Amino acid sequence: MLNRAVLIVRPKQPYIDWAAGLDDSGLVPEFEGEQTAYLIPGFEDDTEVEAVLKQIFPEIFERELEGWHTDESDWPKNRTFALFKQWFHLELHSVVEDLCAYELVDEDDV
Repeated sequence: MLNRAVLIVRPKQPYIDWAAGLDDSGLVPEFEGEQTAYLIPGFEDDTEVEAVLKQIFPEIFERELEGWHTDESDWPKNRTFALFKQWFHLELHSVVEDLCAYELVDEDDV
């Protein structure tokens, strides 16, 4: 078992509305589609979860925005924790098992 938890972030309607307003292509993020799973610091209870999420949400928010639209001038300016929770459904899993027999590697560092 890893000393990590997993966070899956799914778009809510405000994020979908933002994405749809960027152009007239008709393409929008899918709530049920495949989403990025983030390895985050482990937690013991709801109090720790809130503290962990408040610490990491800025990076995750930016990654989710950049994943859809890279022009930062079109991103919301005041990206608060409250806005993050309005724009995304957060799915947390506290138990992470690594079933691979090889070393965990960050491919961005290779």
